[in-house]
Amino acid sequence: MSHDPTTGQHLFARKLLIDLSIMTVVGLVLALIGPFGSADAPLAVRLGSWLLFAWVGYAVYNPIGWVVERLHRALHLPEIGLWIAGCLIATVPMTAIVWAIGFWPRPVPMPTGEQALEAYFNVLIIGASITVIFHLIERSKQTSPSEQADQPAASAPVAAPPVAPPPVAAGPAPAPQPAFLDRLPAHLGSDLLALEMEDHYVRVHTALGSELILLRMRDAIAELGGIEGAQVHRSWWVARDAVEDVKRDGRNVRLVLPGGLEAPVSRTRVAELKQAGWL
Repeated sequence: MSHDPTTGQHLFARKLLIDLSIMTVVGLVLALIGPFGSADAPLAVRLGSWLLFAWVGYAVYNPIGWVVERLHRALHLPEIGLWIAGCLIATVPMTAIVWAIGFWPRPVPMPTGEQALEAYFNVLIIGASITVIFHLIERSKQTSPSEQADQPAASAPVAAPPVAPPPVAAGPAPAPQPAFLDRLPAHLGSDLLALEMEDHYVRVHTALGSELILLRMRDAIAELGGIEGAQVHRSWWVARDAVEDVKRDGRNVRLVLPGGLEAPVSRTRVAELKQAGWL
């Protein structure tokens, strides 16, 4: 059965709506709890303040994931360090916003050093905690214990299902097209290069371009029967024929694909791919 791919704009709108709904619930819970001395304010004031904090906080902290992903790819820096640095940096403008909102509509006084430090750590506790929760939720949607163990079934070529012989002897029947290719829009063609995980979506790279599809990575790989390839990284599956070159920088290995695309290779997969003749 064919599946119509969801456009990138629709995926973004859907994710934004879900995320803001979650942040609204977070704001309501914090308003009812009244942390950091806010319990003394009237409930209506707490609701307005904490909902505003939640929505603004989403706008400030959400780009961290995008920045971490790109810096990790470009500079090969550890993701955990980038996440920590991102939260520490994002908390600076968020603290200033929270401080200003807390005094609105009155004039905003300049905080003392002690007040600024206390406000910073209060914002950091909530902002970093919610950021970590969002990150773990996104990872749990894409990974499973079997994928973490790099099961051969996830990376080894999968044979196409058997095809019954035609009633008239007219040569062998062509193997059916992998189900995943039915999801691709016509303008991308069918020359599949790689799959890249982005949040709980998959970005499909072909020789003609790329497109976001609402699908988990493990489900996409399960539909690739007949296409030789491997899941070379938690976030990447690569077609064997698409590899043009291999880049090495110390212990970091990347597969060079057409169009300047590069796929990182997990260190746990290097030995296996080398044995299989990829490297």
